[in-house]
Amino acid sequence: MKFGVSIFVTHFSAGPAEIAAEAERLGFESLFVSEHSHIPVDTKFPLSDDVPMAYRSMLDPFVALGAAAAVTRRIKLGTAICIVPQHDPIHCAKAISTLDQISGGRVVFGVGAGWNPPEMENHGVAFATRFKIMRERVEAMKRLWTEEEAEYHGELVNISRSWQWPKPVQTPHPPILVAGAGAGIIKRVVGYGDGWMPVVAAQWHESMRNKMTPLHELPDMIAQQRQLEAEAGRGRTTITALGLPPEPQYIDRLSELGVERMVFGLPNDGRDQAFAQLQAYADAVAAYA
Repeated sequence: MKFGVSIFVTHFSAGPAEIAAEAERLGFESLFVSEHSHIPVDTKFPLSDDVPMAYRSMLDPFVALGAAAAVTRRIKLGTAICIVPQHDPIHCAKAISTLDQISGGRVVFGVGAGWNPPEMENHGVAFATRFKIMRERVEAMKRLWTEEEAEYHGELVNISRSWQWPKPVQTPHPPILVAGAGAGIIKRVVGYGDGWMPVVAAQWHESMRNKMTPLHELPDMIAQQRQLEAEAGRGRTTITALGLPPEPQYIDRLSELGVERMVFGLPNDGRDQAFAQLQAYADAVAAYA
């Protein structure tokens, strides 16, 4: 089992460079940052009456990870997640390949379709099309990363025959982890991802449906993942689990299920709080090193 941490980096949280350096020093395998480009005032937040300040204040993920890359040498640098429907695929492909170059091949590209209709619509994307456009944009980026003269023609994305360098260091490209829950997520993972990034809930209520994955349903979903891989004749996709605390009962259970990575969330209310939590997580997983 590999262990990573994630944080909403903001202007009031620990900075991306200092948190990455400390996470690497403590032996964590990966650091993930999140993304919201902006939050429209009419947003209906699903977890509380008000949108937390951290959601309104996130740093650009690629700039933040560039800062983290500059002060580290080993730790993987990932998005959890990049809201792909809000990005032009040509610019996004360029950003990811540039980050992979300057980090020496350490990028993990976690992607999601987004949950906030007005945020999506401000980017000129109809909320109902978000899953289709995410797939097409990811497929187009793969072409730009892997082909000398790349082109892509879908229903929503069209790129004429083009050159784009640099290519990523990693071949064929950085791993793409598809985040999400619900009935369609495993098909999306196997269809165009390299792994699944679920938020797993130990304590379950049906209000969480399609937002998180209940721990008690995870074995059946993983079985579906393996079956669809076999039917597609493709290699094994990985699992990076968020949401569970670093307690032996959860670490052992996820290990039994073949989960490759657990990611633990860090507080975003200041440097001291984040560093203290990092140390606590490092102590909790020390026996598994």
